[in-house]
Amino acid sequence: MVDDEWNMRNLIRIYLTREGITTREASTGHEALTLLKQQNFDLILLDVMMPDMDGWQVCKAVREVSSVPVLMLTARSETKDKVRGLGIGADDYLTKPFEPEELVARIYSLVRRSMLTSTQQPLKKVLSYPELAIYPDAREVHILDTAVEFTLKEFDLLTALAQNAHRVFTREELVERLWGNDYEGENRVIDTHIKNIREKLHKAGLSYNPVQTVWGLGYKFEIPGNHL
Repeated sequence: MVDDEWNMRNLIRIYLTREGITTREASTGHEALTLLKQQNFDLILLDVMMPDMDGWQVCKAVREVSSVPVLMLTARSETKDKVRGLGIGADDYLTKPFEPEELVARIYSLVRRSMLTSTQQPLKKVLSYPELAIYPDAREVHILDTAVEFTLKEFDLLTALAQNAHRVFTREELVERLWGNDYEGENRVIDTHIKNIREKLHKAGLSYNPVQTVWGLGYKFEIPGNHL
């Protein structure tokens, strides 16, 4: 639990202890990142508004070193804030005040989904395309033989599209694949992830855009001018 308010941490600890969940607490973003270096966690509850590092900064730093599920907690309910948090790598978003039962349900859902993702076998060991190779098992993307870093959700989205080349996915279908049926956020978060993926591919030197927009429908993976 990462929150600068002791009362909130204490309240959440009481909720989770009743469920048999063991917790560690951090009152600042820097303290949380230090804990993450010292041990592994099944999930991070991350407050957005904190004095030293806000939750968005902490989430970005976490994603550079770990794919642990991140559930962001905030008093802000604006859609743009939710899209921003999910776009930088958060897995879910819960607005304060919330019911204890909903918090626990969200936690179990994220941890269960994370465990399923880690045990699923990929459809192919390597997805190879011109200048681009995706390794689902190792969770790596290589462009021009150089590894490129993607967040957990960016990688999952790119891989889902690449494993189903030519197929058009709606935003709703992609949201369901990445977050499951119980996701209640905005589908626009997919657009943010697609934008980030395209920028990273281009910056890494890929000479084409494999993630194509199908206007009025959604997105598909296709090599321009090639039927793979």
